[in-house]
Amino acid sequence: MLLTKDIYFEQSESFRIDDISLDIPKGEIVSLVGPNGSGKSTLLRLISRLIKPGKGEIVLDGQMISAMKSKDIAKKLAMLPQVQEKQSDLTVYELIEFGRYPHQRSQRKFTKEDEDIIQWAMDVTHLHAYRNRMLHSLSGGERQRAWIALALAQRPKILLLDEPTTFLDIAHQLDVMELVQELNKELNMTVLMVLHDINQAARYSNRLIVMKDGGICYDGTPRQVLTRDMFQSVFHIDAKIHKADDAAYYTPLKLR
Repeated sequence: MLLTKDIYFEQSESFRIDDISLDIPKGEIVSLVGPNGSGKSTLLRLISRLIKPGKGEIVLDGQMISAMKSKDIAKKLAMLPQVQEKQSDLTVYELIEFGRYPHQRSQRKFTKEDEDIIQWAMDVTHLHAYRNRMLHSLSGGERQRAWIALALAQRPKILLLDEPTTFLDIAHQLDVMELVQELNKELNMTVLMVLHDINQAARYSNRLIVMKDGGICYDGTPRQVLTRDMFQSVFHIDAKIHKADDAAYYTPLKLR
């Protein structure tokens, strides 16, 4: 579904992404976690072709992403960045309409299919009652759902989310994470996201990828990845690990 092969990207003399190879199968929820500056968001931007790697290749659905047209990429992959400050003067409906642009030919008007998909995107994100509300009048959680609805209107196979719960209170964080899980289960949508909260990542992900200094340190299920050794080597903290059935979470104890 999504492959990265030996990705290298040098951002500055002090930071680079080095030799990143990943295989993200269809239908997985995968979370990238790690310290600030470890390269998580940079990797998402490389995968979405917002920036170009110095070496290596990204393969999307069997095609080299470097050879694909932007519209064709947008039909298969949608990227929701960490901060969405633009378009605040739009209504929810007007924002979601942008998701259909990759599917339009020249300047033709929206079709009945486009309208149906916009309605569907509002329904699955529980925003139908907000369709005529201005974005700036919404709460943080409602606004985040509107941006996710925009991404869904593209009808992508893969959804990339860069810290989708940042700046939200705990209730809205859980609301967004439950929505992501619902989209994955009901639509078999592949999700690759950057999360700051490791316990949230463990609860809602099939797989965790831990990054540090531009490379991958750990890759596996939450139970495999959440270990005292991982927290000590990557985050420099001591932690107590709690595991039950297929779940895992941690409690920080002290700095090393």
